[in-house]
Amino acid sequence: MIQIQDTIISDDIFKEHFICDLCKCKGQCCVDGESGAPLEDYEFEEINEILPEIWDDLSPAAQVLIKEQGIAYKDYDGELVTSIIKGRECVFTYFDENGVCKCAIDNAYREGRINIQKPISCHLYPIRLQKYVEFTAVNYHKWSICEPATVLGRQHGLPLYKFLKEPLIRKFGQEWYNEVCEAGKLMEKNEEKS
Repeated sequence: MIQIQDTIISDDIFKEHFICDLCKCKGQCCVDGESGAPLEDYEFEEINEILPEIWDDLSPAAQVLIKEQGIAYKDYDGELVTSIIKGRECVFTYFDENGVCKCAIDNAYREGRINIQKPISCHLYPIRLQKYVEFTAVNYHKWSICEPATVLGRQHGLPLYKFLKEPLIRKFGQEWYNEVCEAGKLMEKNEEKS
């Protein structure tokens, strides 16, 4: 574990290699799981505001569910999470012509139709954050459906923290990320010595 600013970072963030391989996993992280994607309160507000812009991108089942219960609910931990269809995919998902599950929010952002990004919990995955009173834990969530990503990451020698550079900077800022990179370099040197 490494402490940087007000975060405690698992060694796995530095040691594990990762590159999403959507051709193989088909975006299953947006389909499988116990509940929807965790949302910050501000994200809940932002998504509700842009909902009309992405409404036609959502499946009929998603539209019905959002009309009935809204874009989010409190899960068994009392955490605000995106609504999910019949215990499966997030309401903001769609499937492309190859059967790959993708995010309607992310797609609209990349097309320039909206100015907000997908929830930070999705953008950071497979990193999961756990907030405590004095710090935030930054952990790697290992899941068998992401095995193709770990294989591809090892082939390219890309550590998880480098693969997730953009969302880590989005969440914690450039200065924090620079410190993470320095810690990563030190870990690499120490491993080479041993």
